Amino acid sequence: MKAVNLVNVLAPTHEHEFEASPGLPQALPVDEQLLWQGRPDARLLARQAVHLDLVIGYFLLLLGWRAVSGWSDGQSLREILVGCAGMMPMILLASGLLVGMAWLMARTTVYTITDRRVVMRVGIVLSISFNLPFSQIESAGWRAHGRGGDIVLSLAGSTRIAYLHLWPHVRPWHLRRTQPMLRALADAPAVAAVLAQALREAQAAQHGLPQRAVATATAAAAGRAVPQAA
Repeated sequence: MKAVNLVNVLAPTHEHEFEASPGLPQALPVDEQLLWQGRPDARLLARQAVHLDLVIGYFLLLLGWRAVSGWSDGQSLREILVGCAGMMPMILLASGLLVGMAWLMARTTVYTITDRRVVMRVGIVLSISFNLPFSQIESAGWRAHGRGGDIVLSLAGSTRIAYLHLWPHVRPWHLRRTQPMLRALADAPAVAAVLAQALREAQAAQHGLPQRAVATATAAAAGRAVPQAA
């Protein structure tokens, strides 16, 4: 009998065989340095991207409405509980689908920062890699979300990426001028510091790069001064 090798499909592995290395479609040049690589936090992504909290809150309101409606109709406590229990399979199924979607998005996403660019490999069924050289990044900033946060990238000039191609790795509701986003990072402040330092060093080495800002939040969202990168 031919031996069969068993693979743990839940363990993070290099599942994209066409990549030169995980998260990168091509091997880095010898003079380019990898500074950071990571992926979104699945729990944060479930709450921020697919709005699991809002969905659960909506279902809780439905359960409350069902209980109050039953009580006003003169139903017994047992009848009210049975009626609410009948709604649970739908609630669990919908919540489970959202959790599964967030887990798949987190598992199949890899963010990479080098000393020259930001690379975003995204996509559950069809993987797409977005290569964003520092010369195309006009500004960057991070915004806190609970225990994590997002890093928002504003693209320079006429550089555009379709909103649907990026979702959910894009700043919400910015449809006309999309802003790629390293989303739901558990260590967003540390990653922002790495990116800020890389941008400053790249700008110092190549004076042709546009002036850019790296701050604790984007100027539009924060409403406070954004320090300029040196």
